[in-house]
Amino acid sequence: MKILFIHQNFPGQYKHLAPLLAQQGHNCVALTLRVKEAMKWQGVQVIPYALPKRNGQSLHPWLVDLDTKVTRAEACWQAAVDLRAKGYTPDLILAHPGWGESLFLRDVWPTAKLGLYCELYHLAGYPHLNFDPEFASKNIEAEALRIRMKNINNHLHFETGHAGISPTRFQADTFPSPFRERITVSHDGIDTVQAAPLPDVRLTIEGQCDVTRADEVITFVNRNLEPYRGYHVFMRALPRLLRERPNATVLIVGGDEVSYGARPPKGQTWKQIFIDEVRAQISDEDWARVRFLGRIPYDQFLRLLQVSRVHVYLTYPFVLSWSLMEAMSCSAAIVAGDTAPVREVITHGETGRLVDFFDREALVDEICALLEDAGARAQLGKTARELIRARYDLRGICLPRQLRWVEDLASAG
Repeated sequence: MKILFIHQNFPGQYKHLAPLLAQQGHNCVALTLRVKEAMKWQGVQVIPYALPKRNGQSLHPWLVDLDTKVTRAEACWQAAVDLRAKGYTPDLILAHPGWGESLFLRDVWPTAKLGLYCELYHLAGYPHLNFDPEFASKNIEAEALRIRMKNINNHLHFETGHAGISPTRFQADTFPSPFRERITVSHDGIDTVQAAPLPDVRLTIEGQCDVTRADEVITFVNRNLEPYRGYHVFMRALPRLLRERPNATVLIVGGDEVSYGARPPKGQTWKQIFIDEVRAQISDEDWARVRFLGRIPYDQFLRLLQVSRVHVYLTYPFVLSWSLMEAMSCSAAIVAGDTAPVREVITHGETGRLVDFFDREALVDEICALLEDAGARAQLGKTARELIRARYDLRGICLPRQLRWVEDLASAG
């Protein structure tokens, strides 16, 4: 089959699926904004395209999101028209529609089957909106309307998409009927061979840390350090945590930007805002045991998870982070915020410990309790890894399920 992938940051969620399909003999092509020159990547022909220059125009604020998506959709449509002119006609189009690129592709190829990566449908009710009262919208009624407008892109795709795939039940269940009935739940997959426990692991980052499993290491990971992923809750727990664990080293991974939610005041970062909030409560000696590592290469990231004695994960009711499941695959002992997406993989007392997202005192209590109980850590880590291997293993579970989804899509009516 001829399979066209659409993802602004290709390969993105198709990192494993696209090469496997190419390896099986399918003709795989990807259109993406990520590269500047055409290239071959693991058997996939990657073709770049660019966004057009546009003059500024006056828009209602609620339409800015849709305007951005239509701009991207038009650029991708033009790239598709150029491909069609060269004689290319895909049998399947596998697209992440979140940025709008795939909106008009079935206008170019009406007979192609379109499979959508369904990451999230934006719900305007609690807890999806205004979960955190500290960052609640000033006008809740108006914010609910704005959020509803963000789903125009989703609804336009529902009309052209034949089927969807979503990595978790929580994400799939945000989508309305009848499209929810066309969504297969299948995670992108965790490489449990690579993300595995390693007793003699050592994490060395020059000028930052040199730790092994013999050290008391507490880890916290976000793509970016921001409230949506509970950074503020964790930082506010630090003063007491550091006092109670005088030998602990706290390793924090994450960038200074914003992936989700509101931006900080102009000229500031959420990272520094919450450092400034708690710093006066922490002695210089204790603060020296807190290391901000920024974003680190994947091999160092895995060693961080392998060396972790307790790994902390917090998130609003939102897309579940790969990092949590990779930590579980490494047999880390998890303390996590009790929100719906987390409960899909963490059962309290079995695969980790759950605390109320906002209760930093309970968070410290659970971290300290696990640090004192090697047997509990070992059992939680063992069960967590067993769950990941049983449900989310890349090669044994997830890739075969994704391949079946592709086959079903190809034969769909």
